[in-house]
Amino acid sequence: MNNIALLPTARDYNASQMKLVRSTVAAECNEPEFNLFIEVAQRLGLDPFRKQIYAVVYNANKPDKRKMAIITGIDGFRALAERSRAYRPDEDEPQYFYDDNLKGPSNPLGIERCVVTVHKFGPDGSWYPLKGVAYWDEFAPIIPGGKWEDKGDTWRDGNPKKTFAPDGTFTLQAGNWVTMGRVMIAKCAEAQALRRGWPEDLSGVYSPEEMDQQMVDITPSELIEQGEQEARERLVNTADKIAIVWAGGDPIDYVPLGEMADRCLSFIRDADSLTGLVWWKNTNQLSLQEFWAKLKTDALAVKASLEAKITQLETPEQEQN
Repeated sequence: MNNIALLPTARDYNASQMKLVRSTVAAECNEPEFNLFIEVAQRLGLDPFRKQIYAVVYNANKPDKRKMAIITGIDGFRALAERSRAYRPDEDEPQYFYDDNLKGPSNPLGIERCVVTVHKFGPDGSWYPLKGVAYWDEFAPIIPGGKWEDKGDTWRDGNPKKTFAPDGTFTLQAGNWVTMGRVMIAKCAEAQALRRGWPEDLSGVYSPEEMDQQMVDITPSELIEQGEQEARERLVNTADKIAIVWAGGDPIDYVPLGEMADRCLSFIRDADSLTGLVWWKNTNQLSLQEFWAKLKTDALAVKASLEAKITQLETPEQEQN
């Protein structure tokens, strides 16, 4: 069952309203994408007419790269979590980590990452902190520098064919990321924390700040998109890793895929608290599903060990003897 209840005023759209939504906030959606968007909007109780939720389609003209993202603002994330009556914002400000070596045109303040904490009320009556981490290089809309060079050939209409040649420099796309860098990266971190705490309700829903880098990929520099994306993945070193939170209050740990089974089995073996172990299982639900999708056999071994440990901790000590 979802943690977040539908708003009692969630709208049932008539044909005219459906047509208006599709022609405005979901104009680029095809039929399956539009149906999914409306289903998510109604399930979350968010109103497209108030721009609480909207759809963005990337690479709309390229079927092999086409992707729809469902977007809602950070206030929408907070409202959805608040509706569960198990959410509390953190009293402290976001934590920012800086590195002077990162300062430059693509990172004016030298921000490495931001950590934002939210709190979720657990079944044992305690509040548990959930941390979201956002790295600057993963979310900031960084644009590669370079120029378009004439290939010495022409298209059928007579216009010259050109190719984009990167020069190795990077700049930051103009806008809020330049003027309010800390605010933007903090929104990304908070969205991740809220999605981790309420995965059933916020899975597949993103804040606009989280998608700004994707917007860069559909500019004319899209021709070098794949190479630049691979370079960014090498830079942030998060490819083939699983995001795990080991305990309340801990930051997210990015575990290499090859180490995931051993790390999880060791954690489960040493666990001595049923409440803590159940919290770990629920908090990392999406990460464990991702692990299963990538390494099914290892993930099943972790699942079996987890279920056995929970059964053991549920059994009164006198029954074990």
